[in-house]
Amino acid sequence: MSSFKDLRIVDNFYQTSAYYPMPTVLISTLSPDGKTNLGPYSLVSPYYIAGKDYYAMLLCCRNSSNTAQNILRGSKCALNFITDDRKTFKEAVRLGFPGDTTEEKMKDCPFRLEKGLAEGSDRPQVMSDAYQVFECTWVRELDGAQDDQPGELNGYPEPYHDFNGITSKFGAHFILKVDKILMKEKQYNGIINGVKAKDFPRVPVDYGYRDSKNFWYTKFRRPIPELLPVREASLESVRYAADRIDDTVKFTDAACMKLIKVPRIFLPTALKGCVKWAKENGVTLIDEKEMDIINDKRAKEKMK
Repeated sequence: MSSFKDLRIVDNFYQTSAYYPMPTVLISTLSPDGKTNLGPYSLVSPYYIAGKDYYAMLLCCRNSSNTAQNILRGSKCALNFITDDRKTFKEAVRLGFPGDTTEEKMKDCPFRLEKGLAEGSDRPQVMSDAYQVFECTWVRELDGAQDDQPGELNGYPEPYHDFNGITSKFGAHFILKVDKILMKEKQYNGIINGVKAKDFPRVPVDYGYRDSKNFWYTKFRRPIPELLPVREASLESVRYAADRIDDTVKFTDAACMKLIKVPRIFLPTALKGCVKWAKENGVTLIDEKEMDIINDKRAKEKMK
């Protein structure tokens, strides 16, 4: 006999049929009259994370919301990540009440706004109180969504897209190219200099509108580090891969030793990066000295 009960899956299953932990962001967009509108969302997640010429987030939302209509109109938005302060979260819940106009929502909003760092005069302001902000642009040409327009507030007619733009009568998905990541100094220094527990922002985790009365979330607790397993490859296994990665660029044993801690699944990518650098710099034999240069270059790119 199973130790689980079979729960019926219904609309908004992530909150009505599950206990699903989610982030909380306030998305700023521009209203038709050019004012910044803030709307709270949790259905946001990384979408393109590697291997493309840009990075992207995915937003799922009602297509009639102020946020969706503003993105359909102007493409620009900013994801403002808030802390778990009780007053902050209470205001985020208020801003999420459906049907309010931008003027009604923002009239007494206590959050401070400022100009972001991404280029363009058609961008909304960002929240000064956020610990990080993703300034984004909707990639409207994906999935043929470039002709989707605002204006339908009582449900969009078919046809619908599969993954971008208007995806159902009442739903929308937006693939948002990340143009800039803005970070407050404390969190910035943690990422650049080596993160410690004290550097983590007080991030709320919410569980959604579950019982027709309350919006549930949990406050932050101190993060706990857990050491990654160390599984060093052998010199022989790195040498085997290195000898087969390119016909002209070769690696010494000393260079291979610099790569024994790279997880096996990432080793081909690391080797290809070394070969690319070598060919750009006229090097045919990569030794320990060249590996130090390559690693230093990667460290500087991370700093940027």
